[in-house]
Parts: sequence; structure tokens; C-alpha cells
Amino acid sequence: MLDQPMHRQVLLLATAQALFQTAAVMVMAIGGLAGAAVAAHPQLATLPIATMFLGTAVGIVPAATWMTRVGRRAGFLAGAALGVGGGLLAALGVWLGSLGLVAAGTFLVGAYQAFAQFYRFAAGEVADDAFRPRAISLVLAGGVVAALAGPQLGRWGSGMLGTAYAGSFLLLSAVSVLALLVLTRLRVPAPPAAAQGPGRPLLAIMRQPAYLVALFGAATGYGVMVLAMTATPLAMVQHQHHLSDATLVIQMHVLGMFVPSFFTGSLIARFGVLRIMMAGVALLACHVLVSLTGTAFHSFAGALVLLGVGWNFLFVGGTSLLTTTYTPAERGRAQAANDLIGFAISLLASLAAAPLLHLLGWQLMNVMLLPWLAAAALAIGGLGWVRWRAAAA
Repeated sequence: MLDQPMHRQVLLLATAQALFQTAAVMVMAIGGLAGAAVAAHPQLATLPIATMFLGTAVGIVPAATWMTRVGRRAGFLAGAALGVGGGLLAALGVWLGSLGLVAAGTFLVGAYQAFAQFYRFAAGEVADDAFRPRAISLVLAGGVVAALAGPQLGRWGSGMLGTAYAGSFLLLSAVSVLALLVLTRLRVPAPPAAAQGPGRPLLAIMRQPAYLVALFGAATGYGVMVLAMTATPLAMVQHQHHLSDATLVIQMHVLGMFVPSFFTGSLIARFGVLRIMMAGVALLACHVLVSLTGTAFHSFAGALVLLGVGWNFLFVGGTSLLTTTYTPAERGRAQAANDLIGFAISLLASLAAAPLLHLLGWQLMNVMLLPWLAAAALAIGGLGWVRWRAAAA
């Protein structure tokens, strides 16, 4: 596979994705626990996770704009450097017992994530037409490594130093350093001249029904997934599960998020993007149903695996649908707007996780997701009906 330059570049991007995702999963796995260790009130425990998503939401548009001027490689290197600094700052915050410093550190990790969100688009830019769908899938599949490494590194680091979780954030910085070294070898071609024109206004792009459904589908997948995933370690500890059990459940969840990337593209080609997105909604609804079976380990594990696969179908399906709604000249702002809104929803979900878990409990919190999923199913089904009517006409 490595006999062509584009294959080598995709491998570098997949490796960078694996390292970035490892850092992000570490925050998801231990951020709430580290926050609980230094927060004055339990409702603030998930603040470090929320500020990671805030950093991503704030950074998406500046990252996209800056990379149109300086190129993908420079932007990706800057993002990884932010990850290094974020891990060091969060480790200092844990050591000093400062929730504000921990949150500031994870904010920088979120800014790293803002740049890394464009790895999948860069894969499409280095690949030819025949290899492009597989290239995007391979980069997303780098998250499989993160599923295994992220929670495990977070758990190993939690007791590595005298202060709990300080070592976890230092390991996050080390992972970001590795990403920096990998990205120094990346070469992404400049966009063609045709991609530098004005294009349509952003609102004209976003008013398209397909764009709105792609956006709503991806935002639903992210919002539901982040709310439940953020609350899971806290809920498991509340129900007398050990940290190692929570780590294993998060690993299984992240595997559910990324293992399907090896075949989701083929499923979309065979059954159509809207059917796969609808299947994603159904899987998220199944997550809610399984969460109602109890608070034993197998209930948490089964629910979180379904949560991961449902997110994958909605995210990959939504991304595929989104790419049909803009021209090369419009891709920067169309992609940035989609990711910005998706991470803004994730921010709200991560902020709401601890208070909702505290007020409602694990099971009722998940039941509250069903109306949201019903609205997503109606939106996807509505677009399918409109397309069927157009084809019949």
C-alpha cells in the first residue's frame, strides 16, 4: 500500500488521528474524575470535559481560516503543539488543586481537536478519486488505537505521581509530542485554483435540506454520545464500580465508535446514506433501552457499545451527505460551520452531563434523549420522502 506518495500521506494522517484521538479519549475518560477530585461542588466535575469542547467550538473557524492561508501542515503542527501545552497546564492544575487551571489545559486540548477535525478532509485532498472514500475511512479508523490506548493511559497515569491524574495529563502531553513528530513529515497539496473562488454565501449553503439534515444528524450523534459518555464514569463510580471497570467500558465504547469505520462506507454505498443515518438513530435508541436494564457492568457496557456504533453511523453518514452540498470553493466555510455547530452541541451536552446525572440519575437522564432521537428520525425520514417524491416525479 505504501508504494505511492498518497498512501504514505494517508498513513501519516491515520497515525496522527490515532494519537490525537488518544489524547481526546484520555480527557473523556479521566476528565470528570479529575474534575471531581479538585472541584468544590460535584456539579462542576465535568467542567474539564466541557471546556475541551468549548476549545474546539471556539477554534474550529479560526483553524479553518488560518489553514487556508498557511496550509494544512502548519495548522496541524500548531494544533499538536497546543495539545502539548494543554496537557502540561492540566497536570499543573491537578497538582495545585485548581479546577480553573485543569479546565484551561483541557481548553487547549480542545483547540488541538479543532485542528485535528480536518485530518479527514486532508485525507480526501491527498488521495485521488478512486482512493478518496477509503482514505477518509482509514483516517477515521485511527480511532481504534485510541479506544485501546486512551483509557488505559489515563488509568496508568492516574497513580503515576503523588497527585491523582497529574500523570495522566503528562502522558497526554507526551502523546501530543509524538503527533508533532509524525506531522512534520506530512505534505498536503495546495487547493486548486477552482477552489479559491467566492462561492455561495454560507446561509445559502446551509439552507439546503440535505445540509440541514446532515448537520442535525451529526449534531444528534455528537450530543447524545457526549452526554452519555461524559456521565458514564461518574455514574459507574456512583454505583460502586471500580475505575478499571469504567475504563474498560469507555474502551468498548470508543471501539464501537471507530471499528465500524472499516465498513460504514461500504454500507452507505449499498443501502444509501439516509438508511445508514436512520440505523444510527435506531442504535442510539437501543442504547437508551439497554441503559434501562440496570446498573450492572453488562448494562453499562452494552449501552455504551450501542452508543458508539450509533454515533459512527450518524457521523460518517452525515459527513458523506454533507460533501454533496457544497462546491470546492465553498468547502472551507461549509465544513467549519458544520463542525462548529456540532461541537457547540457537544459543549452543552458535556456541561449538562453532571447536573442531569445528579438530578435525574443514570436511567432517567437517558430516557430524556428519546424526543431528540425522534426529531432526528423525522428529519432524516422527511428528506428521504422528498427525494423519493422527486425521483417518482
